[in-house]
Amino acid sequence: MKAIQIIEKGRPEIVDLPQPSPGAGQVLMKVEGVATCPHWDMHIMDGVSMVPGGKVKYPYMPGQPGHEAMGSVVEVGPRVEGFSEGDRVAFWQDQAGATQGCYAEYVVADTNNILAIPGSLAPEEIASLELAMCVQVSFDQIANIRNIEGSRFGVSGLGPAGLVAIQLAKAYGAAEVVAFDPVESRRGLAQSLGADRSLDPTHDDAFPNDRFTPEALDLAIDCTGLPVSIEYLMDRTRDVVALFGVLREDARFGFKHWCRALHLVGYGSHNKGAAEKALAQIVAGKLKLGPLITQTLPLKCYAEGVELLRQQKAIKVCFTP
Repeated sequence: MKAIQIIEKGRPEIVDLPQPSPGAGQVLMKVEGVATCPHWDMHIMDGVSMVPGGKVKYPYMPGQPGHEAMGSVVEVGPRVEGFSEGDRVAFWQDQAGATQGCYAEYVVADTNNILAIPGSLAPEEIASLELAMCVQVSFDQIANIRNIEGSRFGVSGLGPAGLVAIQLAKAYGAAEVVAFDPVESRRGLAQSLGADRSLDPTHDDAFPNDRFTPEALDLAIDCTGLPVSIEYLMDRTRDVVALFGVLREDARFGFKHWCRALHLVGYGSHNKGAAEKALAQIVAGKLKLGPLITQTLPLKCYAEGVELLRQQKAIKVCFTP
């Protein structure tokens, strides 16, 4: 079978691999579409680990860093229940490079990483379920502290995760969603996906810099991992700020955040229950992943797709083997 392998920094190649076989508790799937996770793809292509202090070793694991995909079941392994040949599924893979990734014609995954999906969903509409699952994890953490319904909810960083967060905030009953990003085109897309206001945080008067006023945000999620964005939300949020973006530098927590118990929550862990909640929102029409995919390319054009991400000419790319 064909797969992408990043041989060295900036050099992906199509390689031939044996078709994998499912073991106990695993399923073999034919990939129909696999979506980029922009920062993972750009970092691994550049030889930069997503984890602070980590190292990228080449040649990288074949198929990686692809980890958001959909396709159909080809074969089930021993002790597998609930999946049959021909089932349409969304699936996700370890993105740390320990197992073969999804940039390939076929993938084996554990059943804990697979969900059956409606047959009517196109690859662009469901391949990014893994991303939606991850954002849902942060929403579950917020909801453990305060009810989202009726809140003024802030979202900073309007890349793929932020655009999912806007829709989930609306789906869970936020009274107002305020989106923040310096890029005008992304602010426009945010409003088309449900943001009530979409603001440029680099403008000093964009939003009141006081978390104790009636106009303050009740809840917020940062999808950038950048201290400037995190601190912007902390200064303007009453109750909870969820840190979804990978944090590589320390953010400042001061007296005005300590007062009246501002809660900061880091990222939790992937789980199938969160994926099921996200899928339910997709099926209900409250979460649309298709608008996040702005380019669809054959897998052989992987380098071209990553370059589109780098130049901000694409939000996410869906590759078809």
